[in-house]
Amino acid sequence: MTKERTGRIIGASFGLAFIQVNAGALPVAAGTVLRVLAVAAFVALLITLRRAPAPAPAPRPASAAEAAPAVHFGRRYRYVVAAEAVVGVAGIVVINNLLHTPRATVGWIALVVGVHFFGLAVVWRMPALHRLGAGLSGCGAAGLALAAAGAPQVAVAAVAGVLPGALLLGSAWWKVRGGAEPRRTATPSSGAAVS
Repeated sequence: MTKERTGRIIGASFGLAFIQVNAGALPVAAGTVLRVLAVAAFVALLITLRRAPAPAPAPRPASAAEAAPAVHFGRRYRYVVAAEAVVGVAGIVVINNLLHTPRATVGWIALVVGVHFFGLAVVWRMPALHRLGAGLSGCGAAGLALAAAGAPQVAVAAVAGVLPGALLLGSAWWKVRGGAEPRRTATPSSGAAVS
């Protein structure tokens, strides 16, 4: 399995977890349907990735600027994830022990996960991750605002938990379906690939 596929599975796993954990705050019928749909989407993604043919090696670019982005789980990736973990845990401690607002925890987690995608966008040279990061961060900020305003837990869970989970699962599927991949075709005159 390629590193890119592994990255998609990791993102989809977190999407599944967001939905499974937070759908419990919704009415039982809605929560059950969302949980089942999330599991079905995740399993279908795994099957699709497993059946997909291995990608052909990309032609060697003329310059580093033309190189296709690649998922690398090296040192810079580990720095981003470590920062995410430290900031996430510190925020949860503050939210629960100093602010005594545990319902804001899910908003904080979504915000931190969203911000970490900005770091991954830079590390992996994948600008599309900025959009995912913005969406998740927005959901997290909205969840924090709802919790601070005393909104019901169902609203906080839906906005800062279920919606980010759907964004993560959806982004994994978007990539599988070719949404983030530029289409390249050969020009008759030069035979070179163009976007």
